[in-house]
Amino acid sequence: MKHPEYQYLNLLKELVEKGVEQTDRNTGVKTYSKFGGQFRFDLSKGFPLLTTKRVWWKGVLHELYWFLSGQSNIKYLVDNDIHIWNDYPYKMYREKVVKGLVPDINKEVFIEKIKKNNGYAKKFGELPRIYGELWRRWPAKKNRTIDQVKWVIKEMTDDPDAHNLIVTSWNPEYLYDMADPREASRFPICHNLYQLNVKNGRVSLHLYQRSADIYFLRSFDNAEPSILLGFGVYF
Repeated sequence: MKHPEYQYLNLLKELVEKGVEQTDRNTGVKTYSKFGGQFRFDLSKGFPLLTTKRVWWKGVLHELYWFLSGQSNIKYLVDNDIHIWNDYPYKMYREKVVKGLVPDINKEVFIEKIKKNNGYAKKFGELPRIYGELWRRWPAKKNRTIDQVKWVIKEMTDDPDAHNLIVTSWNPEYLYDMADPREASRFPICHNLYQLNVKNGRVSLHLYQRSADIYFLRSFDNAEPSILLGFGVYF
């Protein structure tokens, strides 16, 4: 049997040789894509951390903790020198600059202010409707929030044969031109849905992604769900 990492390497090869060219309408960036590619890993035989490229393990762990702890402010990440989410709040800040509501500063100064000033971070570092909020504090009617992760763990414990173990981040109310422009999310939701299933005492997890950067983010997308599943999460 080939090492399971060949699934990743073969997909890279296929994208280079047969990928369909597409252009992002907002950025003009061209990429090569394949729809519906899948990877499967048996965690009983090892952890699927890529070995053919360097994986930023610190970033994997802190980002996953940020999601699972229900946080939606980048200050935790900035405090731990994780800067992969910096662009989004700064983009929102720039929109205020254009309107003359805040002073014009570069991104480095903006992030330094987030790091050193809790009040500033609270005001400008918040990313509404990102994974932490949608997983752990999904907005519902009557000012209620729903903890999807906690519910899935409880449901899986109470009913090992359950077929409804789903955590979703796809809320059309806030996405693209389906949203009220004043409430629309400023960042893409990629990890749309997690589904878990228990068979013969083994737990399986299926992640469905809207889109994935196969070169850069695939290492995160392999590792984070595997940590969730392989090591267990307790709340």
